[in-house]
Amino acid sequence: MNIQDSELNFLTLWAEIMQVLIIALLVISVLSVVIYWIRYNSKKSMKAKFDLASASEIKVLRFSQFMIAVAIFCLVNIQQEEIVIRTPFPWFIIRAFMGVCFGTLYGYIAHLIFTYYYPGKIRARLDKLRYTPRINPKTGNKMKLLSEEEEDVYLDEGMQAEENVFSVDYDVWIDEASGDTHIEKYKGHLNAHECDNCGFQTLRLIKEEVAEEATEFWDGSVNQEYNCSYCGRVKRKTIALTFKVKENASDTARLISNPLANNKEVEAVKIEIFSNKGDTKMFNFQNVEQAQKFLEEFDFEKIED
Repeated sequence: MNIQDSELNFLTLWAEIMQVLIIALLVISVLSVVIYWIRYNSKKSMKAKFDLASASEIKVLRFSQFMIAVAIFCLVNIQQEEIVIRTPFPWFIIRAFMGVCFGTLYGYIAHLIFTYYYPGKIRARLDKLRYTPRINPKTGNKMKLLSEEEEDVYLDEGMQAEENVFSVDYDVWIDEASGDTHIEKYKGHLNAHECDNCGFQTLRLIKEEVAEEATEFWDGSVNQEYNCSYCGRVKRKTIALTFKVKENASDTARLISNPLANNKEVEAVKIEIFSNKGDTKMFNFQNVEQAQKFLEEFDFEKIED
């Protein structure tokens, strides 16, 4: 077998592999979306649909589009076969490069859509799921959503404490005819942890100080103190503080990597607000989106210590 025959066999095998991958990737893409919507529509309550959509919908659709982006790469890699056969090496590399370009372009556009456009669209549907009147399964009557002031009567002290630190938001629905109530739990605006003593999400960071500065030779550490606003539990822990060296900087030019450059890498967001009266308040969030939503609704006078 000469070199030309060997190259031809390779190109034939490559084309066959690409064709199989295109079909497999498209099937995976469609199946992931179909399975998600089957799960979504199988949920009987609006709260269950809300939880599934808020936790998984964007992830599933983003994964589906990633599969299509890879399928585009494979599709480009079976085009212009005659030209590639005549001059295999250079045109094979060029075609592969074009496949990467087209696949990346599609993936990037999909990323922008599901990062900036789709969250607003799904938020409107989530609001509809959350605030559509519930039906009492016992009587068939429509239930009324109580206001923040009215619902406190139906929440125990732990639940009220969770709402007071904005870690959890409770919706209380009541059947005014029978007096039956239904309570639904949603994530709040602020980042609070579950207390290992009382079990409520009322454990908040109240104090943080650098115990040891990080250097170019070793990591530093930060001491954190948490307090539970419900049971009074105090929890302390130490976390690592790592400095990242900028490649083109001098040995003494050190800077901390910016976690907001890529939202996926953000573990938590801390915001400190100063009033013109000299008061300060500090808030912790699970992600950038929560921080942005909190700032849109923020009113300094309504926030209690």
